[in-house]
Amino acid sequence: MEDTKRLSFHLLLAAQLCLSSTQVLRIGGIFETRESELVSMDELAFKFAVNNINRNKSLMPNTTLTYDIQRINLFDGFEASRRVCDQLALGVVAVFGPSHSSSVSAVQSICNALEVPHIQTRWKHPSVDNKDTFFINLYPEYTAIARAILDVVTFFKWRKLTVVYEDGTGLMRLQELIKAPAKFNLKIKIRQLTPGNQDARPLLKELKKDKEFFILFDCSYRMAAELLKQLSSMGMMTEYYHFFFTTLDLFALDLEPFRYSGVNMTGFRLLNVDDPRVASTMDKWATERLQGPKQESGLVDGIMTTDAALMYDAVFMVAVASQRATQMTVSSLQCHRHKPWRFGPRFMNLFKEAQWDGLTGHIVLNKTDGLRRDFDLDIISLKEDGTSRIAVWNSYRGMNLTEKSKRENNNNVTDSLANRTLIVTTILENPYVMQRKSDKELIGNDRFEGYCLDLLKELSNILGFTYEVRLVGDGKYGAQNDKGEWNGMVRELIDHVADLAVAPLTITYVREKVIDFSKPFMTLGISILYRKPNGTNPGVFSFLNPLSPDIWMYVLLACTGVSCVLFVIARFTPYEWYNPHQCNPSSTLIQNNFTLLNSFWFGVGALMRQGSELMPKALSTRIVGGIWWFFTLIIISSYTANLAAFLTVERMDAPIDSADDLAKQTRIEYGAVRDGSTMTFFKKSKISTYEKMWAFMSSRKNTALVKNNREGITRVLTTDYAMLMESTSIEYISQRNCNLTQIGGLIDSKGYGVGTPIGSPYRDKVTIAILQLQEEGKLHMMKEKWWRGNGCPEEDNKEASALGVENIGGIFIVLAAGLVLSVFVAIGEFIYKARKNADIEECVSFSSRMEELGMSLQCYKGIRRRSRPHSEARTACVLCQSKRTAKREGSRRDSSP
Repeated sequence: MEDTKRLSFHLLLAAQLCLSSTQVLRIGGIFETRESELVSMDELAFKFAVNNINRNKSLMPNTTLTYDIQRINLFDGFEASRRVCDQLALGVVAVFGPSHSSSVSAVQSICNALEVPHIQTRWKHPSVDNKDTFFINLYPEYTAIARAILDVVTFFKWRKLTVVYEDGTGLMRLQELIKAPAKFNLKIKIRQLTPGNQDARPLLKELKKDKEFFILFDCSYRMAAELLKQLSSMGMMTEYYHFFFTTLDLFALDLEPFRYSGVNMTGFRLLNVDDPRVASTMDKWATERLQGPKQESGLVDGIMTTDAALMYDAVFMVAVASQRATQMTVSSLQCHRHKPWRFGPRFMNLFKEAQWDGLTGHIVLNKTDGLRRDFDLDIISLKEDGTSRIAVWNSYRGMNLTEKSKRENNNNVTDSLANRTLIVTTILENPYVMQRKSDKELIGNDRFEGYCLDLLKELSNILGFTYEVRLVGDGKYGAQNDKGEWNGMVRELIDHVADLAVAPLTITYVREKVIDFSKPFMTLGISILYRKPNGTNPGVFSFLNPLSPDIWMYVLLACTGVSCVLFVIARFTPYEWYNPHQCNPSSTLIQNNFTLLNSFWFGVGALMRQGSELMPKALSTRIVGGIWWFFTLIIISSYTANLAAFLTVERMDAPIDSADDLAKQTRIEYGAVRDGSTMTFFKKSKISTYEKMWAFMSSRKNTALVKNNREGITRVLTTDYAMLMESTSIEYISQRNCNLTQIGGLIDSKGYGVGTPIGSPYRDKVTIAILQLQEEGKLHMMKEKWWRGNGCPEEDNKEASALGVENIGGIFIVLAAGLVLSVFVAIGEFIYKARKNADIEECVSFSSRMEELGMSLQCYKGIRRRSRPHSEARTACVLCQSKRTAKREGSRRDSSP
């Protein structure tokens, strides 16, 4: 009965249109309705498009578009076949719908047989032997969507991804991504939502437990809306998670509750909302929808979904194709006759040749299979101000970042954190974090003070966030047990209990694999904390300590050498010889006071600063004496000064001086904080010395390893125990306990950094802030503030050391130069004395001079007899001169004429 009424209505409408000489084109729509909705979204969009086309007289001036709508139940292929036959009997130029595959196949087979275009707007996986020549689908081609998904995953540089799909078609859409791990070093886990059950909390709980932070959801927008609610209830809407929805309707969901959660959410958008024409159409749609029946929950009120937009564009495609169609008549077709529509192939070609800009962008169909291959997808991301386009993906050109996204990437470290309250985990450790002492009861962050609290305050001032400080539950920094499980602050970051770990947390390789670190805010190394060594009692011969044994030996050799040189020069120079009998000038005896024994006495007396009764007369001997006195002045002064230092500075006798000394002995016990980075360093080290030390510590775990630094300091003070710990902590402790000191240098080099969970968006921001504080010198000022103690007595860490050759070796060089100079001067004196009287020198032979010199050197008592008296020599010279004069006069007479 209902069919008869509808047929009568259409016949009456056709008669009226014929009378008005206006061509009528009828299109058919077969739509599936759900139990929860009276009218499907596709049907509303279908009617909305037809009405807009009829109102736009410029598009189809002489044609009126009408429609026939049939409603069927979901998955009812038989009913779909019957309804499409009814529409073809009325005469339609195209059939739209249905959307589900079982019904689509039934309708498509009939359209192929009768050669009527069948238009789809939902995803459909084409078969390998696709012979649907009258099939058109405006939904983006499935392989292109798969490539878009892979490009987005590659763009974000994910190395680990969990894929959650709703039904079997999801695996078909994700084929490119599933095949990617071998090529892109991507680890993928695949999970399926329970079919027919919208409660995904059990699956989400497993993902949260397994620390799966990068999740791709392939599902409908209805399921996506439910997932968002369940993710929020599971506490997974945080900045550590990144959710990627493949649905094209993410923008249409109500995301308002999640804008300020910090969660990373990415999806696709096919609608070109930046086009004013598209925005105007969507506004009209919203106005009609708000006046009509209530939309599904989860969607923004009045929003147009992608399916509705595709249906709108599909109807407009009929209008665009019909503009080029001339002399086309629509005839009634019967399914049982199998007589096709004779204008069908022609009209189908017009569809494939048509190109226009619709709500979903530029529309171009492939002429071979009728699929839409060339299209643009907006990559959208959830921001605090709503969804924003960060890139555009084209099916041929691939990914292209928007200018706004490029600016955000360049300036992402300056993003405001004003709306964030971060949970900060820390540990009590002087002077980094300490309990504040006050007469009043303190609450919140006021309970603590220290270097790390000042650092947190500076970071919050720069980045604008607020924070809540919490002490780590188990009181540990974080180490890995034999089962691979972590504890301490590292575990709290892994479990996302805390957002930051601001403490003396060392950056290590094993920790870097499970959490992220900022740039170090302090550099340090492992060293040894031990008691100050006791002073040593002076020995009986401690007076010899100011000079090294080498110097004492060189001084004795110098004294001996100078004495010998003085003896030789004094004998060589004629000015050291004198007549002991002043009253008898004619005496043949002359004397020299510098015997070998006296020469040694002169040197020893000068060295002892006592002098002697012997005084040099000749210039050469005086040079020797002066140089020796200068030498003894420096030696004695240096000895006296260093002796004072030895008497006033207490020499320390340390049983250990380095880590090697610790490793070589077992009397002094040593260890580190249990489950700390220092312990991990020795545990993982491959250096033989440190391996030996770890073997010692591990064999005495109950006594060598301590719970915390406070316990270790107490053991160092009360027992024979050495504590291996960070140099900065040792520096702080030694400033406040004068009985403790650092032994040796640094064993390694490391740094303290701010810890964050892996993938945290705060890591880069904190790093930039730390670098800014470092350049401004604030990190150094904070360290000076908290490390400066009440002060121990100023001590000279360097003990008085014996003077060596490197200290006073130069004086020996001066002494040697003086001795060489004196030798040359003595030779000069000898020559000068020999030529003083030219007449005498001419009469005395050279041999007699050499004989006299030999007698001087051979005489050990300092007394010798002159070769001839002075008067005899003078007489001999006068006679010799007279003979030479007479000889010259005789020669002159013989030569005269």
